[in-house]
Amino acid sequence: MRVMTAQTTWAATPEQAPAEEGRLNVGGARIWYWDTGGAGEPVVLAHPFSGSALIWGYQQPVLAAAGYRVIAWSRRGHYGSDAGSGQNPGTAAGDLYQLIEHLGIDKMHLVGLAAGADLVPDFAISWPRRLLSMTLGCTIGNPGDPAYRASEAALLPQELRNLPRWMSELSASYRAAYPQGVAKWRELEAISRTRKERTPALTANEITPQRIARINAPALLFTGDADLYMPPSRLRAYAAYWTNPEVVLFTEAGHAVYWEQYMAFNTVLLDFFRRHPAGNRPRCSA
Repeated sequence: MRVMTAQTTWAATPEQAPAEEGRLNVGGARIWYWDTGGAGEPVVLAHPFSGSALIWGYQQPVLAAAGYRVIAWSRRGHYGSDAGSGQNPGTAAGDLYQLIEHLGIDKMHLVGLAAGADLVPDFAISWPRRLLSMTLGCTIGNPGDPAYRASEAALLPQELRNLPRWMSELSASYRAAYPQGVAKWRELEAISRTRKERTPALTANEITPQRIARINAPALLFTGDADLYMPPSRLRAYAAYWTNPEVVLFTEAGHAVYWEQYMAFNTVLLDFFRRHPAGNRPRCSA
């Protein structure tokens, strides 16, 4: 496990790179997305449950400046996107597939955080050849193994679930050190979820340990050392289901690594992407 040195100074989100916005109909629901365009390798960002396509202010300009085409979308029920119909809920992976088809994207680096990471194995099982790499972080994880989920009553008691998200998702270290960043995160969290209740996560495939083990696209797994939802021990357990993943631990970070430790997070992403370019993609299982 690679351990990243903690960032101890912060700045406001930088000026964003120009991006085109759009709304795409996916099975009766319109999802909002933005796309910096260009000829670079696409990086697609899947937000956590507490976020939306608004949250990537520290990542968008850095990835774009490095030559990547950067895309993010709000999943159903999040800022700018319809909640959709209960009769036709679709799947997050299916919505993503329709989005990349609409944008003419062949292969991409897919980055998913927390609930956004849950769609990554589902997408990889259905469309493995569309992935240059996968990054999954700070997710509770659902490898389809009852033994893995047996500890959830102790890990995620109702008392934790009742906490305000800015307390359960931002580390105490960050909250104490940079209140301005906490205020901005809370502002984005407040407007990101238009559907406040979590709906059951629907997948196109049954996720099993055997299926995860057969996913051959390069995988990067990470968490923060103060993440209440995926502590380091949980990350080690989750990583065991994957084939040769890279595993990273961010110091002094909670559930919102992308926000609290954005300098180290961006460095890790860029290093990972550069080592897995389009011309060097391994064979993916079907």
